[in-house]
Amino acid sequence: MNYIKIINILFLAILLTSCKDSVPKSTNTGTSAIKTTKDTTSRYNNVQAVKAKTPRTTLTQENHEDILLAFGSSMTQSKVVLHTTLGSLTIELFDETPLHRANFLYLTQSGYFDDTFFHRVVKDFIIQGGNSDLVSTARKRKQIGPRYRLASEVNPLRKHTYGAVSGAKEYRKNKEKMSAPYEFFIFIGPDISARHLNGEYTIFGQVIEGMDVVERIADLPTDSGEWPKTNVFIRAEIKD
Repeated sequence: MNYIKIINILFLAILLTSCKDSVPKSTNTGTSAIKTTKDTTSRYNNVQAVKAKTPRTTLTQENHEDILLAFGSSMTQSKVVLHTTLGSLTIELFDETPLHRANFLYLTQSGYFDDTFFHRVVKDFIIQGGNSDLVSTARKRKQIGPRYRLASEVNPLRKHTYGAVSGAKEYRKNKEKMSAPYEFFIFIGPDISARHLNGEYTIFGQVIEGMDVVERIADLPTDSGEWPKTNVFIRAEIKD
């Protein structure tokens, strides 16, 4: 095995073992088989994939808030369309969570979400996106910023209701309630199942179109790690 292959395997191993970004009860260990293709347009009903843009500055825990908030203030858009292999859905981002809003827009514009998956499905509870077992995802995280975390913007008055979009957390016992920047989940209810989520996870958006697609993803069979047996590829674009 040559040196380059060893490095690629190490990147993949680090990604899968470190990505504990999850809501409670997740194992997030599924590694379903992947069939990749150079023709990425076929994954999204012939919607042209956007080439990833390499950020000028690597985000760190020290600089990310200044960079993201400045970026967010320059953006008038607050809607992101996620094109998936099962259809498209639209998320409206909340102004009341400026850091999470800016981060989601920044990652979208950078092309991070392209060719990530909805990689965790818990029927009648949540679907989670923003990760994959592709080496390209680990490389994107390294380019953008592998270690920054978002400060909590939890609003105690906001509750997880049908279609709410929240930031995942890297570990559950997180007294600061910081969000891991790359993964998010969409709550599908019922509301009573969200009691342990409310006040713990930052709700930063709402699905305003395409909940039928969310439900379609939620109905997919999964392996023991709650990873869909059929990969659901994502491509994200900011909606004007």
